[in-house]
Amino acid sequence: MYNIIQKTKYAYAFSIILTVLCIASLIKWQLNFGIEFTGGTLMEIQFSENVPVNQDIENDLKDLNLKSLTLQPTENNSVLIRYASEDDAVNEGVLKTLEEKYPESKQLRVDFINSSISKELKRNALWAIFAAVAAIMAYIAWAFRKVSRPVESWKYGAGAVIALAHDVLITVGVFSVLGHFQGVEVGVPFVAALLTILGFSVHDTIVVYDRTRENLLRSSSKEQFPDIVNRSLNETLVRSINTTLTVMITLFAIYFFGGESIKDFSLALLIGIGFGTYSSIFIASALMVTIYKYQSRNA
Repeated sequence: MYNIIQKTKYAYAFSIILTVLCIASLIKWQLNFGIEFTGGTLMEIQFSENVPVNQDIENDLKDLNLKSLTLQPTENNSVLIRYASEDDAVNEGVLKTLEEKYPESKQLRVDFINSSISKELKRNALWAIFAAVAAIMAYIAWAFRKVSRPVESWKYGAGAVIALAHDVLITVGVFSVLGHFQGVEVGVPFVAALLTILGFSVHDTIVVYDRTRENLLRSSSKEQFPDIVNRSLNETLVRSINTTLTVMITLFAIYFFGGESIKDFSLALLIGIGFGTYSSIFIASALMVTIYKYQSRNA
């Protein structure tokens, strides 16, 4: 049996360092929001044969002074062009410039997103995440009401929420770095990925908590709480790792073969689910032991 709980200080140190770095990245660079959150235009242009490289298209559109210009090649010799403008004159200028440079190109679609709608969408996305976290904490506190000793049931919910915040913050921090150095944008699919991460991570945490609850109800009074938690972790360790590996194999396949449109979505899930499994094993349960030890010293 592995003494996982004994490694708590190393897990805490690793998570604290990583969390601080992610917070620093968010403060310095923030997130590179897509036009869903900032407002602007999304235009898809299809080319006849070879798609020009992004740098060539950027040079062609340089004189238009487009703000937040991003280019994303897609299938069928097409390129998604995003920029922060809703002006019809600007859009006509973009299309005219590309048609003059590439006569056989054609516009497949153009979508407009109003900035006021984008602000409301951003606000609703944040509320969706907060509501999901609050509901998760309330449910866990209710589900563990029969094991309020030696740690109160609501503290299981608090531990799960801390682990969830850890997973989401690291994912957001990584995308802050990618946004600054690689121009990776976050939009509605990224919010969907964060909500998916919350669901998967708390599922893994509840599996460990539930085994802890079963062992608490069956254990003798002589067995210490840290030993019960460590035994529960060992009993669910293989299941947690196998479940995560099967999901991540699928996500790697999506990332490499699913196309550009869902690449960032699958990357967010890979990061979040990977750290979600880590936090379920090394953070969420370890927090219960830390709380128990703190209460014992101050009893």
